[in-house]
Amino acid sequence: MTDPDQKRDLERLEARIEAVKAAQSPKPRADEHYSLANHAWRMVIELVAGLGIGFGIGYGLDSLFGTIPIFLVIFTLLGLAAGIQTMIRTSKELQEQTLADEAEKDERT
Repeated sequence: MTDPDQKRDLERLEARIEAVKAAQSPKPRADEHYSLANHAWRMVIELVAGLGIGFGIGYGLDSLFGTIPIFLVIFTLLGLAAGIQTMIRTSKELQEQTLADEAEKDERT
């Protein structure tokens, strides 16, 4: 072997070693952790927003009509139901996204 052939073989070997190291190196998963926390906060905010909106509408109607807090109770419960429904919809979206990501990951391997 001549000197240029040895350099070329050595460069190819180094490139293959780097490719294997890059493929086997663990990927950081910090972004996934924060992503799940963001989804959890989103669901909590959706529930609280539903309760708040229902409470506000009920209080406003009771003030407007001068009634006992019947509208307050009714609309607070409706707001709770709407918040829970929105949370369920969000969790289904997250589940579908997770399943799609896993299927895509399986297709690659």
